[in-house]
Formats: sequence, structure tokens, C-alpha cells
Amino acid sequence: MKNINLKILFGTMVIALAASCSDILEETPRDSYTTEYFKTEQGIQGGMVALYSHTRYIFGQYYYAAQENGTDEYTYAQSADNNFKDTDMSGAGSLNPSSCRSDVLWNEAFSNINTANGILKFGGEGGLSEALLSEARFWRAWDYFELVQTFGGVSLDLGSGELEFNTGASRTSTRNTVPEVYTKAIFPDLKTAVTNLPDKARVEGGVTKTAARLYLAKAYLTYGWWLQNPGNIPTYPECPRTDPDGHDAAWYFQEAYNVALEGIANPGKNFSDKVFGLQPYFYDVNLGSNDRNSEIVLYSDHVQDEYYNQASLSYSNGTAPESFSSWFVNCNTGNIRSSADGGATYGLASVQREAIQWGGRPWTRMAPPIEVFTNTFADKTNDSRYDGTFATVYPGNWNKNSADANKTAVNANKLPVRPGEAVLTFLDEDNPAVVYPLGGGESNVGAGTLPGRSDWVIAPSGISRIYYPGLWKIGTYRTDNGTGLGQPNGALTRPWNIAKFSEFYFIAAEAAVKGATGTQSARDLINVIRARAGKWRFSNNGQWSGNGTKIANNSAAMVAATPATIDINYILAERSREYFGEGYRWLDLVRTQKWAEIAKTYTICGTAVGDHTPVSVTRTIEAYHYLRPIPQAQIEGMTMSADEKKAYQNPGYN
Repeated sequence: MKNINLKILFGTMVIALAASCSDILEETPRDSYTTEYFKTEQGIQGGMVALYSHTRYIFGQYYYAAQENGTDEYTYAQSADNNFKDTDMSGAGSLNPSSCRSDVLWNEAFSNINTANGILKFGGEGGLSEALLSEARFWRAWDYFELVQTFGGVSLDLGSGELEFNTGASRTSTRNTVPEVYTKAIFPDLKTAVTNLPDKARVEGGVTKTAARLYLAKAYLTYGWWLQNPGNIPTYPECPRTDPDGHDAAWYFQEAYNVALEGIANPGKNFSDKVFGLQPYFYDVNLGSNDRNSEIVLYSDHVQDEYYNQASLSYSNGTAPESFSSWFVNCNTGNIRSSADGGATYGLASVQREAIQWGGRPWTRMAPPIEVFTNTFADKTNDSRYDGTFATVYPGNWNKNSADANKTAVNANKLPVRPGEAVLTFLDEDNPAVVYPLGGGESNVGAGTLPGRSDWVIAPSGISRIYYPGLWKIGTYRTDNGTGLGQPNGALTRPWNIAKFSEFYFIAAEAAVKGATGTQSARDLINVIRARAGKWRFSNNGQWSGNGTKIANNSAAMVAATPATIDINYILAERSREYFGEGYRWLDLVRTQKWAEIAKTYTICGTAVGDHTPVSVTRTIEAYHYLRPIPQAQIEGMTMSADEKKAYQNPGYN
């Protein structure tokens, strides 16, 4: 709990503070904060802890919905409220300054930036090593990079001058331009961090040269797109799309390529002495028992300890700093029914909530459209990433609840099913032989049957807002379940992965598509990723039908299927296959200005149980939507004129 207090103590005094922090300030009114504690070794250490812990207040919560909903990866599901509907852009909600959940980033980033400012000011005066100072530089750059991608230009002056530590309350603000944020804050901090951060992490999860290189390359790439502006998307605050340092977009694309290749060639190590690099199999990247592996360059840590996790292990209220986003993408499989009396009645809850990676707590807030299964993951045979991304098979586990310990149940087609066998399967392909019932049917979830199969089935064209495959890769993983169901209602105890080594290949490939040249082409780089995706050591979903052990090497087929000429749409498709549902997608589509093109329409069945009639939905994505609205609380909290407040807000949201 100590780091919560430090977060408040070192937080900036601009009105961007969250409401909970404002309450604390009202209880202890003051015009300024003393800096004496910050000059102590304990104060600096506390500030360093806060730099890392602030990510818990961003990732794993509603910010995730803002980064995924409204893209080609997710839409709102049956139980969604406006936290999810507003960003869908389909008319179900309305994206506005009062409800957009990108406010999470705004409310957290500025306080952390000020903490970094304080460490750099007082730590430098106190002789703190440049390696430690560069950890603060990295996090300040990281926050500004997230902000500028999401909101456009933001303030570099929190009340005491540009990039200065602020000790007094400030109720006015002036936004810097996008080029100023990049060239005054992001690039200088990251370049210094690359020079001075260690090759090996100082602490578990600590930032390294590798992390700094990754974000420097990505920032160069993103800024190059911004300068080029192929879709003629407006910027704000308005300014010429010229670089203060005199470089053009091509220069930045080349630098992104160069730095990314430097990162691949000089991987460094994590705290556990593991050299950063690709895992041999895609399945292992997101396997719960393999968390904090050598492919993860940056993560927001959570642990299986209530005190240090700042969350109950048995129940969660769904509030920061808990991690609970995986619940959003789980449909309510607890509604599935089988028969415990030989098929006379179907009242056995055969798939129960379990604290396991395919399970967890079901909220049914976000659903993947049908095109995810028919287009994005069209190749489910050679490419292991579909199997390593989704939970498409739900096994019986009623035996783990002592009240329902029947050894055998009756399921589809009056056939027997045993614990650990498939009760409900989302099919890889459509099958005209599937017969669906009217309404919920015996399965209670509207699932169909196939001759000779004991599992209920739903084909890709039958995926709806109420029943759909869950996102296995970010699901629950715990080690304290014993032989029971465990605690599926507790907040997640897994780290939230923020950045992966694999992205070096994607950044370099995207830069090559934009004209960068070097020793490896875009196709060469993408094929490193695709070759890995063709390797199988296990079938995640096949295990429930007895085919879990799958040894296959389809790398040659994957590489051969890569187009001879790679374009940006192919890069984006590969990024979705690699990082599906991890919170990358909205920023990827905004960076490349492809959001309106790629996510304009989607298909999905409705919200009623048993609805298997696909409906096409069209989104309205305007040019101004490429920036999120400044939170209304920020606008209302500033003591500026009505015209000044209006000018502060991004156009289109007043």
C-alpha cells in the first residue's frame, strides 16, 4: 500500500489528478508540497517505485476497452455498458469527453511525469547515477509517448516550466504541439536512456537499453507517419507538419529501422539473466506458467500476494489498481448445461467458473466479430497463433464442485461426456451440418449439434455478442487451485505485458514498407515471426479431445505463403495475429491512419441466446476521432475562460 501514498505524494498538482486524489487534497488543503522528502534517499527510492507501479492504474482495467473496442478486433458484447459502447463508433454509444475511458491514461500519466521530473531534478543534484536517472527519463518519455498518440499535443509545463518538477497547484494549462512533445521530451529522454540504461535489468521487470530502444524505434516510426500524414488527418494543437530538427518523414522511418535492428542485434538481458529474444513457440509467449519470459521487454507486474498485488485473491470489485480486463472478453460459459440424469433433464452446470487460463470470471463486455475467425485467423492449420490466442473449447469441470461430482454426464446427441472432455466447442470452420435449436435449447446457450459428437458446437458464422471464444492469452493463471475450482472471482495475479521483443521485427518491417533500407527486407523480418508461428509443441484447444500433444513444424508453409511484396495492410494483419487483444490495436490503426478503412464494418450475431443470424454493422469514424477527447473533468477544473477551455479541447468534442 506504500506505493499508493507515494503516488499521491509525488503526483503533479495539475487538475488532471483523478477524483480520488482530489478528495485527499481537499482533506489536507495546501498551496504547495515540500520537496524535502524528495531530496532523501528514501524519497527517491519511493519515487522510483511509483514510476513502475503507476502502470497498474492504466493496464488491466477500462483503458483496455478504449484500446480494443471499435477496432476490427473487438466490439461491444451483450452485457456491455457505455464503457464499451461509446468507443464502438456504431451508434450504440457516443464518444464524448465525459465517458471516454482514455481518461484513465490522462489521469495517471501527468502525475507520473511529475514524479520523473522530481527524480531528475533532485536525484541529479544528489549525485544519483545516470543509469538510475535514465529509468526516470524512460518513464517520462513513455508517458508522453502514450499521451501524444492518444490526445495529440499535450503540455510539457505542469506549472513550473517545461519538464520541471511542479510543487504548487496549477489550474491553467497550455498544450504544446506534437512536434514539440516529440523533439523536446520523447526523443531526448529515450536517446539518453539508450545510452545510459544497463544491458541487464537492475531489478525484476526493470527497464533496460532494450526497452528504451524499442520505444525509441516505435516513436520514430509513429512520428514519421505523423509527418507524412497520408490520410490528411488533422492534428491538434494545429501546427505545420514540419520537424523542428529539419528531418523529413523518410529520415524518421530510416531511424526506426536502424534502431529496431540494433535492438535485435543487441538484445541485453532481463533480471533473471535471460537474454531477450523470441520464445521458440508462440504458445509459450502467453502461457501463464511461463510469465515474465525473455520475450517480455516491459510489463506491469501483479503477483499472487494480496498485499503486494493491492487486491484480494478471492474477490475483486473491478477497480484500479486491480487487473481484471480478461473478464471483459469472457462470455458466460457458466450458463452451459448438460444432463446428470441420463438426458431426461438438462440442469447440470457442466462448465463452471474456474481460476484457470481458459476460464476466470465472465463479464461478457467485449466480443470479437466474425471476421476475426474467417479473415484474420483464416489459417488455423499451419499458424499456431489462433490456437495460442483463443479458448475455443470449454471442458467439463463439474467434478471439481463437490455438490456436482457426477463422473459422467449426458451432453449433445444424448452422448456421454466426462470431466476434462469438451462440452462446448467453437468450430474452426462453418459446417452446414450444424443444427441449432430454437432459443437456448438443451445446452441453454443456443449451441448446436453435429452428428456423432457429444459436444455442443457453434460455427464461426454463429458467433454472437453473447457467446464467443474467450481470449486465452490474457486469462487467469494461479497456482493455488489445488483440486478445486480455485478463486475465479479474484483480480488477476499475472503481469500485464506491455511490450515484447517481437515488436522490433514489426517496427523494422513497417519502416521498410515506408521506404527504409538495410540488410533485411520487410518480408525477411515478417517471416521471422511467421516461421515461429508455424511451430507447434502443443495444441491448446486440442487437449480437450485428447490431441493436446501436437508436434509440427509448418514454418516452410508459413514463409511460402507470405506475399512477395509486403504492404502496410499485411503488416497490420500480421500484427493482429501476433498481438490480438493485447491493447495494441487502436494505436496501430491510428498510427497508420487505417482505422476507418480497416474497422469500418464488421459482422456479428445479436445479443439473444440462440441468435445465429449474422448482421453487418457500419461504424462512423470521422477524421477528428483519430484523437481522443480531453477528459471533461480536466476542462471543468481549469480556471480559464470559456473560449480558452474550448480551444483546449480537441476539435469535434466541444
